[in-house]
Amino acid sequence: MIGVTSLHVYPVKSCRGIALDRAEVTATGFRWDRRWMVVDSDGGFLSQRTHPALATVSTRLEDDRLILSAPSQPVLEVSLAEPAEGTLPVTIWDDPATAAGEGEAAAAWFSSLLATPCALVRQQQDTPRPVDPRYAGPDDVVGFADGYPFLLISQSSVDDLNDRLPTPVSADRFRANIVVDGCPAYAEDEWTVLRIGSVPFRVAKPCARCSIVGTDQRDGSRDREPLATLAEYRSVGNKVLFGQNLVHQAGGVVAVGDTVTIVEET
Repeated sequence: MIGVTSLHVYPVKSCRGIALDRAEVTATGFRWDRRWMVVDSDGGFLSQRTHPALATVSTRLEDDRLILSAPSQPVLEVSLAEPAEGTLPVTIWDDPATAAGEGEAAAAWFSSLLATPCALVRQQQDTPRPVDPRYAGPDDVVGFADGYPFLLISQSSVDDLNDRLPTPVSADRFRANIVVDGCPAYAEDEWTVLRIGSVPFRVAKPCARCSIVGTDQRDGSRDREPLATLAEYRSVGNKVLFGQNLVHQAGGVVAVGDTVTIVEET
């Protein structure tokens, strides 16, 4: 039986995630997932690709606050209530979007951490981004994730990769929302429609991996693995594929231990 072994949300894009026992499926993905991101002075998003120190930022949701901490930085608290100040233009890859700034204190905190002028911004509920229409329906929306509401990986695929590596890596390198087990390695490549508990999902496309998988999510150090090994056997064209991007087809709640039912596969 295929089942959910862990669930994760990443409140701030490219910062550390939070493991959950249960997660609410909202219009843009799990509640609070990629709701915030760090942007440069031109509004372009920053990520671990260029600023691996973001991996050292711990996130915690507590009552009405998002609490951020990082080495050599004071604790930063951000209200979960949407800021009253106006919106500003931001960009994720080639996607224009709008966001609300989280103020000077948050901007100074991240600017100090990353040693570059930047700011923390939040997606407001009334300004969701459309998912790439080549892989989704006209009503599908997403937060500040790279492109899709959910990313799923299987532990068996991680285990198979680790069997090929000189030094194993943990599943957190892949920054998935949903980790499942109980299937053969890479079985998820064949899934097209699935149900997790009572929530239906459609597979949009495989996830193309980048240098972030080489970032140790504990200290931000960078290595050529596991991307180099993945490229040896998971390359399609000029992309290295690992995991599946999902779009949900209804709301609900997903929990650790839920059964994963494969409805359709190729």
